[in-house]
Amino acid sequence: MRDARLGELFEKHRGRLLRMIDLRMDPALKARIGASDVLQDAYVEIAGRVGDYLENPRMPFFVWIRFITAQRLLKLRRHHVGAQKRDARRDVRDAPTGPQATAVALVDHLMASGVTPSLAVAADEFRVQLMEALDEMNPLDREVLVLRHFEELTNVEAAEALGIETNTASQRYVRALKRLGQALKQAGAAPGSFAG
Repeated sequence: MRDARLGELFEKHRGRLLRMIDLRMDPALKARIGASDVLQDAYVEIAGRVGDYLENPRMPFFVWIRFITAQRLLKLRRHHVGAQKRDARRDVRDAPTGPQATAVALVDHLMASGVTPSLAVAADEFRVQLMEALDEMNPLDREVLVLRHFEELTNVEAAEALGIETNTASQRYVRALKRLGQALKQAGAAPGSFAG
C-alpha cells in the first residue's frame, strides 16, 4: 500500500477514530495531550505495520487501525498517567478494544445531544440516573453499546473488535439498548432521545 493511499484511507476514518479516542481517553491524559496527538502516534505505528497487515489481513482495515489506535492510547496512558492499580474489572475493560469508555464520557455524549438550558436543573438528576444505569450494565454489554452507538461500528465490526460471534454482539447490543432505554424512561427523557 503506497503512503498516499494509506493516508487517504486513514483520513477517511479520522472522525471515527477521534470519537473513539475522546470516549476512552483518561481525563488525566487529556490534560497532557490531545486526541490528535494520539492519532498522529497511531498513524506512525500503522504506517510501520501496514505491510504485515497486507500480508495477512485477518480483520477489516478499519477494525485493524482502530485496534492499533486503541493500543496506542493504552500505551500513552501508561506512559503519561503511570501504572494504575490493577483489578479484574480494569483487565476486562481494557481488553480487547482498548481503555473503557467511562460512564462520564457516555453521559456527556448523551447529554450534549439534547439538553437545553431550561433543563439544566433536572440535568443533574438525569445525569446521575444515566451514570447508575451505565455502571450497572454488564461491561461487555456496555462495550458493545459504545462500539455500536457511540463509535458507530457495524455489528460485524463490533463483533470483530471484541472477538465474539456476530449474533452475540447483536444480542448484547439489543440488551444494552433496552437497559439504557429503561433508564432514560425512568429519568423522564423525551421519547426518541436515544435511538439505536
